[in-house]
Amino acid sequence: MAVRTPDPYPGWLSPEDLYEARNRLPMLYVEAVPVRLDPLGYVNEVGLLLQADDEGNMMRTLVSGRVLYKETIRAALLRHLEKDLGPLALPQLPVSPVPFTVVEYFPSPSQTGFTDERQHAVALAYVIPVAGECQPRQDALELTWMSPADVLSGPVQAEFMGGRGELVRQALAFAGVSA
Repeated sequence: MAVRTPDPYPGWLSPEDLYEARNRLPMLYVEAVPVRLDPLGYVNEVGLLLQADDEGNMMRTLVSGRVLYKETIRAALLRHLEKDLGPLALPQLPVSPVPFTVVEYFPSPSQTGFTDERQHAVALAYVIPVAGECQPRQDALELTWMSPADVLSGPVQAEFMGGRGELVRQALAFAGVSA
């Protein structure tokens, strides 16, 4: 049996290697639309994160992040939900890891309507009910719970970047909420 030195970046790439990989390969992500449900299981609130971009502009976004090497989709979802919403969010992961849609992000505008200027990314998107207390962490400034009607309104849709407003629209349609 061979004994090896532990990897200094277990599951992660160094910043330089990540930059190189993003320029050569599509990156795999998970995205979650956190929702609160009423007693009958209907969506009555959607959780949106507020973040500042590199220029200081405020924008709405979702729970999102890369899937690590040797990490399951469920583990990646749970890790990013806890990272963005806090350890007491109590997300209810789906029984099956089948997403409601697969989103393709490109570094420049394309036929998909989804953009990520850093990379070509493929994201598995989920609607995730959340039952606990949420405290935004990492780079999110706040978490706002809004009614589906408010989330689908023009002013809120305009606060999303890279096509994520359309992704939320698709998520709500998947959950049975009509526009």
